[in-house]
Amino acid sequence: MSASASGRKQMKLGLFIRPCGHHIASWRHPDAHADAGVNFQHFVEMAKTAERGKFDMLFSADSNTAFTGAESALELVHYVAWMEPYSLLTALSQHTKNIGLVCTASTSFDQPFHIARRFATLDLISGGRAGWNVVTSGNPKEAQNFSKTPHLPKVERYRKAKEFVSVVKGLWDSWDEDAFVRDKASGVFFDREKMHELNHHGEFYDVRGPLNVARSPQGHPVIVEAGLSEEGRQLAAQTAEVVFCAHDTLESAQAFYADMKARTIACGREADDIKIMPGLSVIVAPTREEAQAKLQQLQELLHPRLGLALLSARIGHDLMGYELDKPLPPLPENKVISSRSDMIKSWSKIPGASGGEPTLRELCQRFAASRGHYAIVGTPDDVADEMQRWHDSGACDGFNFVPSVYPNGLDDFVAMVIPQLQKRCIFRTEYEGPTLRDVLGLRKPVSRYAQRSKAAE
Repeated sequence: MSASASGRKQMKLGLFIRPCGHHIASWRHPDAHADAGVNFQHFVEMAKTAERGKFDMLFSADSNTAFTGAESALELVHYVAWMEPYSLLTALSQHTKNIGLVCTASTSFDQPFHIARRFATLDLISGGRAGWNVVTSGNPKEAQNFSKTPHLPKVERYRKAKEFVSVVKGLWDSWDEDAFVRDKASGVFFDREKMHELNHHGEFYDVRGPLNVARSPQGHPVIVEAGLSEEGRQLAAQTAEVVFCAHDTLESAQAFYADMKARTIACGREADDIKIMPGLSVIVAPTREEAQAKLQQLQELLHPRLGLALLSARIGHDLMGYELDKPLPPLPENKVISSRSDMIKSWSKIPGASGGEPTLRELCQRFAASRGHYAIVGTPDDVADEMQRWHDSGACDGFNFVPSVYPNGLDDFVAMVIPQLQKRCIFRTEYEGPTLRDVLGLRKPVSRYAQRSKAAE
């Protein structure tokens, strides 16, 4: 368990990067860079600010489709086109020194060998700071860009993902640490006995190996996953080292945390082998009134049609024909994306401004502000108090920060909240080591072949 000199458990922090911000209307903010999706220098400054704030990692989500919202309002969405995250993080590795670099790659539309090679390479380029966010791709429109095959059912996608991750990890063990002797005198470049062919033959994949990338600084790049479903939880317990999730109440976060730690132990691992980091939306200012004013400024920029379209995409039902000032109608269960859908439906049971059921407009604004993550609007002390309450009460190991708007939201957090966390001795003042595993307090994996050799002795 990572702890400071005071003995306090240290909070983990990821920065969820998104071009203009996580509020749906962020690109319309007067201080936002509307061209952020094609502005590399904007991302460089974002990464440098996060590293100055001692964040554990940068995290970039991804989707293999421009249709991230309802097509009827697509022209209002600011993240229909953005830089491919693996390439982006590889470039950012040359502008940073300590911060981790995590991005998404899908098990539905790629091959294990490609993923193993790319992330091992990023780990080498960055000096051991790479992480792979494993997704099975819940948006059926992504499948339309790859083949005539319909989007696989969730259970099958996760069964495929489990084998996919196993193959990737096996390929990362292709070479022993000292395999490459590079002996110019003898002409021997590597020790053949220290190269290992995987020879995997499974339900979905046949992969010979070895990987044509040497063992990387971390042994294995860090495995990150997300999802609240039964399938997602079980895959994470078996394979993940960091879990990103969305909880809008302390109680649901505590229940998820306890469940994931118990599942991880049941899979033969230790509880601290997995870090739970729910998303956190923060709007901070010197006074609560100023913080609320910042939020209201963003809410007033929300286009009503866009709010409905994005809520439709997340809840899995087309709401575009419904009236904004009436409550959410009864909806059938969503079979494709259930966790956020269930969360939004639960909001409809919480009284709105009028004291009755919240209107669709209110639900749209709530989702626009936080995208389903826990939201804090207040002073630096307010934010630090609430973050510490979650951290100290068994709700999380840290947070994945989702700023409402860039650059202001990140700048304000680093300037006002980070010093408060450091003052309380629950967040680092210096990085613990050169690799992402050092920073997160995760063990370096031992190669399966080294384990077998030791067992045979």
